[in-house]
Amino acid sequence: MTIIKSKYRSLVLAVLVLVTGCATVPEDAGFSDVQEKLNQRGGYQARWHTGSAEDQAVEQQVSAMMQEGINVEKAVQIALLNNPRLQATYEDLGVAQANLVQAGLLSNPLLHGQVTFPRDEDITNFDFGVSLNFLRVFSIPLRKKLAGAEFDSAKLSVTAAVLDLAGEVREAFYRAQAAVQTKDMMEQVVESTGAALYAAQRLYEAGNITDLRLANQQALHQEARLLLATAEMAVQQARERLNVLMGFWGQDTQWRIAGKLPGLPQQPIDTSEIENRAVERSLDLEMARHRLVAIATRLGLDTNTRLVPELDLGYVLERDDGEYEDGISLGLQIPIFDVGQARLAAGRAEFRRAQQQYLAKAIEVRSAARMARESVKTAHAQTKHLEQVLLPLSQRIVDGTLLEYNAMQVGVFRLLQVQERQIELGRRYIDNLRDYWIARNQLDQMLNGRLRPGGIGMAADASAVSLSAAAGAGGH
Repeated sequence: MTIIKSKYRSLVLAVLVLVTGCATVPEDAGFSDVQEKLNQRGGYQARWHTGSAEDQAVEQQVSAMMQEGINVEKAVQIALLNNPRLQATYEDLGVAQANLVQAGLLSNPLLHGQVTFPRDEDITNFDFGVSLNFLRVFSIPLRKKLAGAEFDSAKLSVTAAVLDLAGEVREAFYRAQAAVQTKDMMEQVVESTGAALYAAQRLYEAGNITDLRLANQQALHQEARLLLATAEMAVQQARERLNVLMGFWGQDTQWRIAGKLPGLPQQPIDTSEIENRAVERSLDLEMARHRLVAIATRLGLDTNTRLVPELDLGYVLERDDGEYEDGISLGLQIPIFDVGQARLAAGRAEFRRAQQQYLAKAIEVRSAARMARESVKTAHAQTKHLEQVLLPLSQRIVDGTLLEYNAMQVGVFRLLQVQERQIELGRRYIDNLRDYWIARNQLDQMLNGRLRPGGIGMAADASAVSLSAAAGAGGH
């Protein structure tokens, strides 16, 4: 350590004191910025539980929303207020905010010293000093810019997590509504096949049908009961999925689904300029841009500090042979073996990789936007065809068969057969309507800035299995 005697040592001490000041971490941690973005992308209201008195008011709000049946909007809002995984994600803001504050601080000063006892002299020599990596003072702006980019990325990531949860809840709720309607439909099928079995047993007792025909009717009824049990299990699975998303357990799981799947909207959704709108709103691309800024900032930091990575400036006081001396100390790392070339090469490669990843994500967003648009159009067309063509046609067939049955032109088995087919068509309508709303939800998510994997969701329950094969086996 070199000691430099200078009349400026008092100034050095003052600088050391000033640059080691304290800083505090803001409590908000950028959550207000997250809420502002949510207001721009669907008006979702989120709440960060921080152990304050307001948390109890949130619990009361959730309880109030559960008093009557829960619809899709209530389910989304409850999840945003009550989901524990989302609450854990909010803590990422606190970490990023703390890192931003840390980036503006200097390293703690290093206090060093030594005491020596010469063997032939009755004198104690000592050397005490305090030093600081002074070069960090000049790199603080770049470090704060880097931490700021990472903080902005964390806020976008939290916003994305909120939107993802909202979309996931909507899809799960549509599936739950469809499962309930399918279960109701299967109950009608069981009732219908039960009536047919009763009629078959009476005819069999009268000797009007064979053992085979009775056995076929029994098999049809038992198959319907099995499918009803599967549909009931599908309802339970759908409810449990929503329980997880809404953060419910214990008595809270006794909530009730309000209403059925909404019908097709009268006005088609606007899908003009869908690709450009998706790219403009994409949070994934915005996060990728922040990543590019962060990498470029880190690259600039490495460039500026590669030749002089550390420069320690300090003050020392020593006594040697009874004489006191004080002065300024300098510690400089000499770049002989490592001049930062490897770090710079790695940084440039990382920047080029991030650029290509950004381009790849933009292509994915555009492709997903087109697929989401076509999925909505296809699901809408199929559901509309069922609603306006096949279902009315099926009703005409049932009405005509009923007239023929009243005129004793057809038997009860024929009437029950066309009724079962009408029920089966109704089940298909429920599935298609569910698929439309799932596709619509994914398109809305795309326009809110989130890229969701997968296409239109399909029925997840085995109750969707057609009864047509079993009906054919009934010999109607």
